[in-house]
Amino acid sequence: MRTSTSRTTGRKLISVAAVSVALVAGMTSSVAVAAPAKADAAPALAGATEAAPGTTAERLIVGYKSGAAEATSNKAADADAAAKGKEAGERLDFQRRLGSGAALVDLGEDLTKTDVADVIAEYQADPQVAYVVPDRLNKPLATPNDTEYNKQWDLFESTAGMNVPGAWDKTTGSGVTVAVIDTGYVAHSDLAANIVGGYDFIADTEVSVDGNGRDSNPADPGDWYADGECGQVEGQTSSWHGTHVAGTIAATTNNNKGVAGIAYGAKVSPVRVLGKCGGYDSDIIDAITWASGGAVSGVPANTNVAKVINMSLGGGGACTSATQSAINAAVNRGTTVVVAAGNSNANAANYSPASCNNVISVAATNRAGSRSYYSNFGSAVDIAAPGGETRTVTSNGILSTLNAGASTPGSESYDYYQGTSMAAPHIAGLAALLKSASSSLTPAQIESAIKTNARALPGTCSGGCGAGLADAAKTVQAVTGGSGGGSTGGTTFTNATAVAIPDNGSAIESSISVTGRTGNAPSALQVGVDITHTYRGDLVIDLVAPDGSTYRLKSSSSDSADNLNTTYSVNASSETANGTWKLRVQDVASADTGRLNSWKLTF
Repeated sequence: MRTSTSRTTGRKLISVAAVSVALVAGMTSSVAVAAPAKADAAPALAGATEAAPGTTAERLIVGYKSGAAEATSNKAADADAAAKGKEAGERLDFQRRLGSGAALVDLGEDLTKTDVADVIAEYQADPQVAYVVPDRLNKPLATPNDTEYNKQWDLFESTAGMNVPGAWDKTTGSGVTVAVIDTGYVAHSDLAANIVGGYDFIADTEVSVDGNGRDSNPADPGDWYADGECGQVEGQTSSWHGTHVAGTIAATTNNNKGVAGIAYGAKVSPVRVLGKCGGYDSDIIDAITWASGGAVSGVPANTNVAKVINMSLGGGGACTSATQSAINAAVNRGTTVVVAAGNSNANAANYSPASCNNVISVAATNRAGSRSYYSNFGSAVDIAAPGGETRTVTSNGILSTLNAGASTPGSESYDYYQGTSMAAPHIAGLAALLKSASSSLTPAQIESAIKTNARALPGTCSGGCGAGLADAAKTVQAVTGGSGGGSTGGTTFTNATAVAIPDNGSAIESSISVTGRTGNAPSALQVGVDITHTYRGDLVIDLVAPDGSTYRLKSSSSDSADNLNTTYSVNASSETANGTWKLRVQDVASADTGRLNSWKLTF
């Protein structure tokens, strides 16, 4: 196998703020990312050749089909890269095997977008290649603002808090490890007792800024940058983002200091993927794999396997096959994956990992219970949780553990942040409470329980905030059989007969006969759909009740991602439960095809 020289000089790292969402939620310098035009199927689409908006990709992630020699042999993958590079007139180098099994391929120096498109076309033309995507740069989704439990309105306030204290008499998260895939961890006495071993997955030393590449030390050295760096006019102090996220999940509680963690009996494994200017998909994919118990070449086996992963990070563009593959594998290992919806006040379908399947995508709400002004929204969002708003009153943000160092670590501190980065760890903490309370719960059951037992937002959410505002006490009561709350899903009725969806044609319908129920359907009827489609934005989906009433589940949009495998929550409390329910699906635009694989109703 040929070895490639690490390209440290001339690497074009981009600003955290230039990826997809502003580091400070709602900041005016955020970059708008346009959805790719559907008619342009060529690999020259901007997102297909960029590591981030305006920055040409320098590496590709290539997934080979099962059975291909390149899927398991590094020598074969290296030879394939060399051959395809020769065809495209470029020098390509196989760099390493990702934990998901995909190959990371270096593109060489100073390629244009056209050059990258030519290389991608070579891979796409190979029937043994399942997917080829750029190694994109991600970033934290929140930034600091400005100390004790009585300030944590997000946990206990009746208006828009998450009703966490009501869950603590049943579970505190004991026995569960949560992996915080983020900037790493800076030492804090209010967290130290709950920190277990993690890993630093940042391979690029320009990003890691700790003097080395991957190692077993996930310490956060700071992610600051100076004026003119990372593509930004003004510099930024270190965020200590991962430590703030970790505090929300599992800060030590009942220790007479600081803040309380939602799952304060749980442990946090810091997994470092974000450094100066952000972090790459390839490192994040390996982090997801390792954190959930998968094997990553060159990295020791994880002795602190996480049953919950929190990713308060994101980048522009819909979920790629490379990232989705890693997430699917993690979920199949029994790990619940929680992600931030993003801070661009835009459709979460156009951001990753917010738009990935098999994740719990979390929007942010403010102290009044409305969607925070910066939060992403839409059908990709599963649930809402407190993320705060600090633009008028700092204390309306989310208070957690931090560090006072402007660049390198200084004294420990506490501060208020805002963002979907702050909302996601509320749900990761709740997932840890549920897994601790009932260890047999699967990721799908945990997601269903959280969504089924959510309450309506006290405020408003234009664009859609999933099932509503998460309620910790009600959800925990539901899975432990306590009084006062909800359901983990109940009886499920399924239709697994596949139906083709005609391109730009008439709607198709699939029926489910519900029997044996009494009274009306629930106020949070769960409608699960599994659809294969090459441009899911074309789809319009309705649930048709036995009396003919229709409930719109999804409208058409510019969402260019493939496939739809998600669960919708419908207030069907006015409908009789028994009878024939139908799922109506229509493709309303041309050039793409699909299939309804199955759908289900959970009462």
